[in-house]
Amino acid sequence: MRKKKKLAAAALLATAVLTLSACGSGDSGDQPVVQVSAENGSDKAGTVLDQPFEKPDLVLTDTHGKKYDLRSETKGKPTLIYFGYTHCPDVCPLTMNNLAVAKKEVEKNKQLTQAQKDSLRIVFVTTDPERDTPSALDKWLKGIDPEVVGLTGDFATIQAGARALGISIEPPRKENGKIVSTHGTQVIAFSPKTDGGYVVYGKDATVDDYTKDIPKIIKGENP
Repeated sequence: MRKKKKLAAAALLATAVLTLSACGSGDSGDQPVVQVSAENGSDKAGTVLDQPFEKPDLVLTDTHGKKYDLRSETKGKPTLIYFGYTHCPDVCPLTMNNLAVAKKEVEKNKQLTQAQKDSLRIVFVTTDPERDTPSALDKWLKGIDPEVVGLTGDFATIQAGARALGISIEPPRKENGKIVSTHGTQVIAFSPKTDGGYVVYGKDATVDDYTKDIPKIIKGENP
């Protein structure tokens, strides 16, 4: 994997230079408007934090319409969390597909036990809950990886959970006749040993990056 840096979680929160993607999809089927800001250290796949994030206290609804308590459901399990939405034209599907392909590659890893492979949780939390109903999330995720946990719920609750991880999201809005959503594009990896979010990936992380790092994340090691 490419060279990584260590930063305190507080420093990440203070810099306010984390990736933001403004994605819009027009009702008429026009080409979406997308603006992605530059990210500090985007040439590095992962940032290992010396002060991990605490896992957010999020109780939302999964794709089966059932209550999902993020902390209790993922306790002691290696977990990757991403905030995005199904109408996103590029960053969200790319990120989720990268994770899904990497997961399949990791499943071929003979150095991991089947129990270790099965312990991995990938969680997609919508930033557009009005449109991303449980059924909409279920349909979208089935085309990527049906094992991904899809969560929706009250926007304020989701926004607070993202903010706890230094991820900024804004309510979807209409702009020039298009629905625009602005959201951070980070993937946060949580350790199965401490349940702390100790690695942050930017939008430029590749399938190879995740394939190399996930086995270590599953073991609770630094990638």
